[in-house]
Amino acid sequence: MTRTTRRQMLMACSALLAGAALAPAPSAAQTFPARPITLVVPFAAGGSTDVVARIIGQKMSESLGQQVVIENVAGAGGSTGAARVAKAEPDGYTILMGTVATHALNPLMLKRKPYDAVTDFAPVSLLVVVPNVLVVHPSLPAKTVPELVALLKADPSKYNYASSGVGTPLHLSGELFKTIAKVNMQHIAYRGAGPALNDVVAGQVPIMFDNLPSASEFIRAGTLRGIAVTTKDRAPSFPDMPTIAEGGLSGYETYTWNALFAPPGTPKDVVDRLNSEAVKAVQDPAVQERLKTFSATVVGSTPEALGEHVKAEIVKWTPVVKEAGVQID
Repeated sequence: MTRTTRRQMLMACSALLAGAALAPAPSAAQTFPARPITLVVPFAAGGSTDVVARIIGQKMSESLGQQVVIENVAGAGGSTGAARVAKAEPDGYTILMGTVATHALNPLMLKRKPYDAVTDFAPVSLLVVVPNVLVVHPSLPAKTVPELVALLKADPSKYNYASSGVGTPLHLSGELFKTIAKVNMQHIAYRGAGPALNDVVAGQVPIMFDNLPSASEFIRAGTLRGIAVTTKDRAPSFPDMPTIAEGGLSGYETYTWNALFAPPGTPKDVVDRLNSEAVKAVQDPAVQERLKTFSATVVGSTPEALGEHVKAEIVKWTPVVKEAGVQID
């Protein structure tokens, strides 16, 4: 090989290396996801949030080409799981199925706050809005809101009600009921709606405020009696069931919602990819059909809209929490 040929080869190699160095690196979204994604559900398995997460997570898995693994991290009314995601690596591989509890109620009720609901998360998408429902064990001699109020007033120290945990929307639903109806019930907190439902179905606790999705099958089976829904309007899946306000408690309204959040600092293109896949999942006809059976209203928002929703929810629930007088150590 001549000196000239060798020089030409070296120059060619140098040009190739320089071109490679200058070539744009693939964005995070182009390589994301390269492994399974963990979707943290901050409550025990079996509750409404868990049901919604599994329906949507399965559909996202199909589209992403990587498994969306549901991990139930219960405790502190959803704060334990939410705090874990807030401190996770901001790479999109650990995300949260947040709720009104994790992003509005807990921040208002907890004296020691493990995270900031606005600044410690990257919003992805508001997925669904879900009604709550007041249910009782069939052995309880009350079939309407007025009958239940009369029962509670007749024996103020006798009855307990279950919820998915202290500070959850279901707990607040019960406290608001007590305040407006001027009755007393002892609150029994569980580590999620699933365990609470099991005890109510078994007759261990007679009353519960639950999300309609997780309670609906028990209502239809007759193992729980649906007294009333907690929303302003009746639920389409149970059109004959009145609202609590219709039962005489004017102004009563509570509900929950489910939304995806990522850790703060997650790259925008990764957030946008997660948003795109989540919105695609809730718009799928089969997914909507499943969600419709328990009256979940599909939203599928932008990240920016979810961010504004969280701020609005905190403003909305502040006077409600104050009136209910709930504060958690």
